[in-house]
Amino acid sequence: MRAPGVILAVTALFAVAACAPEEQAAPPTNQVDGVACDKANLATLTTGKITFGTDQPVYEPWFVDDDPTNGKGFESAVAYALAGELGYSKEEVVWTRVPFNAAIQPGRKTYDANLTEFSITEERRQAVDFSAPYYDVDQAVITLESSKAASVKTLAELKQVKVGAQVGTTSYDAAKRLQPAQDVAVYNTNDDAKAALRAGQIDALVVDLPTAFYITSAELEDGVIVGQIPAGDGKPEQFGIVLDKGSPLTACVSTAVENLRADGTLAKIEQEWLSAAGTAPELK
Repeated sequence: MRAPGVILAVTALFAVAACAPEEQAAPPTNQVDGVACDKANLATLTTGKITFGTDQPVYEPWFVDDDPTNGKGFESAVAYALAGELGYSKEEVVWTRVPFNAAIQPGRKTYDANLTEFSITEERRQAVDFSAPYYDVDQAVITLESSKAASVKTLAELKQVKVGAQVGTTSYDAAKRLQPAQDVAVYNTNDDAKAALRAGQIDALVVDLPTAFYITSAELEDGVIVGQIPAGDGKPEQFGIVLDKGSPLTACVSTAVENLRADGTLAKIEQEWLSAAGTAPELK
């Protein structure tokens, strides 16, 4: 038989356990300030739908066939994954085209969220909101095998060639950071810049690394990657989804991006559309 003291102690223990407050379950990760991030609560431009913006044209590997609606390409796939995370079906996704520079200007937007390889910068934050980052990106220099830039091995050598980039992009910022001997040539689109490269008007073109791999493998028969440009402040450059300044959607979109990162969705999409590109040497 157990001693009476033991029985009393056990009884008291159960009594204390029964009176102890239950641990509060962590709030669902799809909530912001206790409100669910789903289409019933999101103040989108069109009730029950979410409108994504992107440039025209858009290029692989970010979009395929200049058609954001097909779900093919890294950013198209991210957009539809984000929509699903927020409770929208594919049929409830709307796309609108907005020129790159216009998309990050102050003022009301014609989209709820925009994916056009927008790097997060403090200057842009003055005019628009950014979501949590969904991709870390490097900048690279491409050229033609016949160009004098093809033999470049260092940043010092790169300063001596004529480089170009698309206006308003961080590729253009990276090109200026090189402090080339000649002014950086500026183009409205990468198509214009590629045409200038083919015509010999520039010796090299600065683009993000995945785009560099695509252009040199699929668009320029004699295209080559010279190398990567180091980040200006040593920090990774990151893409973020653009929203209207002060948008009520920003927190939920960021939460959805973080959920897609946590459950491995972003990594799977990156593996499908970007990882085949490979790597390139970093210029020093």
